[in-house]
Amino acid sequence: METFWFIAITFMFTIYVILDGFDLGAGMVHFWVGKTETERRIVLNAIGPFWDGNEVWLIAAGGTLYFAFPRLYAASFSGFYLPFIIVLWLLIFRALGIELRHHLHHPVWRIIWDRSFWLGSWLLVIFLGAALGNLIRGVSLNDQGYFFTPLWTNLRPTPNPGVLDWFTLLFSAVAVSTLMVHGANFLALKTGGLIQERARRIARNGWYALTASSVIAVGATHIIRPTFWDNFSRYPWGWAIVVVSLLAWAAMGWFSRRQQDGRAFLASSAFIAGMAAVTAFAKYPVLLYDMEYAERQLTIFNTASGAYSLKVGMGWWIPGMILVGIYFVYLFHSFRGKITAPPEDAGY
Repeated sequence: METFWFIAITFMFTIYVILDGFDLGAGMVHFWVGKTETERRIVLNAIGPFWDGNEVWLIAAGGTLYFAFPRLYAASFSGFYLPFIIVLWLLIFRALGIELRHHLHHPVWRIIWDRSFWLGSWLLVIFLGAALGNLIRGVSLNDQGYFFTPLWTNLRPTPNPGVLDWFTLLFSAVAVSTLMVHGANFLALKTGGLIQERARRIARNGWYALTASSVIAVGATHIIRPTFWDNFSRYPWGWAIVVVSLLAWAAMGWFSRRQQDGRAFLASSAFIAGMAAVTAFAKYPVLLYDMEYAERQLTIFNTASGAYSLKVGMGWWIPGMILVGIYFVYLFHSFRGKITAPPEDAGY
């Protein structure tokens, strides 16, 4: 049962990154693809029907984590208290930028909220990437399995590190380049004209930044966490996940250069899913590493709820996911097609 919930939570966080990732990416390139007021409104209308629903996946994944692995939830939310609060305020700040800009037709008002949308998107992606880096690097757990991590110390991944160091910031760079390409692919798919041309250019050039940062991150992981790849030696079939991820990476560049926007977006989605699967496979069954003592690490077995609770929860989770999946298919089908210039009173 513990393995099922490990896969389920990985799935939910992956769906969150894929779905909210494209509107976060759109926010990061907001000023680069939208040079005029009309163009920026087109960008916001492209993500308008989706962005708030996409964020629900983060809440649902966090709630599921609390249910399935309460000890991990308690340790991580206390240890990462400051970055969690920062992420919460960034989510609020970014949402205000989307929803308030159209309430007053004044250029100063709109530029303030456009910049909050842009800045909130950038900082959120930086912190999400750093979160992945912390999961791979590990933290300094005490003998009760708890910890506290400051925002930064000396920016080095030594014992008692901060949330931000050169290693976790490297994963922030991977997240920034990946979601920038993902968001640009989405905008190229949903828009036309100059916005589409600029988005395509960002997707093409961003692919090279994604490649470079990913290669450096893999090398750094081998240095900081050399045991990270051990599961691939124990279970060689796991290399199939790596191969699929590499194929998705190659497809991103191939389809972007050929201006096949829909396929490029699917390829970037597959790349994100592949990287999440590779990380989960490599970490299993560990949820949170200790930087010094392997016996202190938190795993799916020493943090899980009781077997009966996990079994009952599975009976609710599966039909719930089916219903949510049907809703999102309906949502994306209903708002398919390209976005044109909206009238002034249409919102956003």
